[in-house]
Amino acid sequence: MSTRLVMGGAFVGALVVLTLSMVFSWPVRVTANAGDEAAENLQKAFDAPAGSCLTWKPDGADMRPIGCDQPHLFEVTGDVDISGEHGKDEAPLSLDAWRDIAKQKCAKSAADYLGGKLDPFGKFSVGALKPSDDQWRSGDRKLRCGLQRAGLTGKTLVPTTGTAVKQDQSDIYDPGTCLALVGKTVGDPVPCTNGHAYEIVGVVDLGKVFTQGGFPSEEQQQAAMLDQCTKQVATYSGNANLQEKKLTLTWDTRKQESWDAGSHQAVCKVGATLEDGSGLALVTGSIKAAPVDSSAVQPPANDQPSQQPNSGNDSGGGQQPSQSGSGG
Repeated sequence: MSTRLVMGGAFVGALVVLTLSMVFSWPVRVTANAGDEAAENLQKAFDAPAGSCLTWKPDGADMRPIGCDQPHLFEVTGDVDISGEHGKDEAPLSLDAWRDIAKQKCAKSAADYLGGKLDPFGKFSVGALKPSDDQWRSGDRKLRCGLQRAGLTGKTLVPTTGTAVKQDQSDIYDPGTCLALVGKTVGDPVPCTNGHAYEIVGVVDLGKVFTQGGFPSEEQQQAAMLDQCTKQVATYSGNANLQEKKLTLTWDTRKQESWDAGSHQAVCKVGATLEDGSGLALVTGSIKAAPVDSSAVQPPANDQPSQQPNSGNDSGGGQQPSQSGSGG
């Protein structure tokens, strides 16, 4: 019991560090005008209980509740009324002040909402929706706490599907996702036709690889990811020769804090490095194997089996792709 309490205390401390720096205002002032659908949706969002999911348009308009089984931007974990600390005549708070309040008021409620298991390196971070300055001046002191997924740049939100309570929180993207190149490092998802840093080629569930319980060491994870990612990139790309394309196969691993929170998945990804090794290089286009057009395939004559050329899948066929491991 004492061990569990110590771990819990350390975990709550980590939550303060990961609290999202973005604290959003409600996009428009809530009104009660009859027949104003946008205002009615916003009022429903503002009054939504813990466990509700919200979404809105990229410009912040049309905030509304939505089923958590649909793509959404915010999952409500609770609300906080700070009217006791901030009187009706007080000037609107600065963004930094709101960030401090979110850290103090929302981090623990988010951890409690997830049963004490919030991956400090996972895809979810603690966020908050604060009253606008106009709402503040009218006396509104309600802060809505929740979970959201920020892009790698921290400037945008990425939609998620399904309640966070039932999800593996691993910070992964689906195969076929490309991540932008920002300077010499990684940014938010972009179309693969755009220049990008990485293309996700597979996802490995390390929980199914290491079934005996306990946290697998970094060396064990690296070996497992080398094996699994080599297979997955071959399938994904149609056995593309990565060396010829000057691409490198790499992958992520999981830290123990993530593993203990139930985050067991990691991605396989392909990218390129600058010649001087100082960072990532720009890659354009996908290496995904083109789908077969079945309408163009002619049946063999006289119903005899056709002779297929060697696909390069048997041992010794094709060139082994360049590989490296990436922890994190």
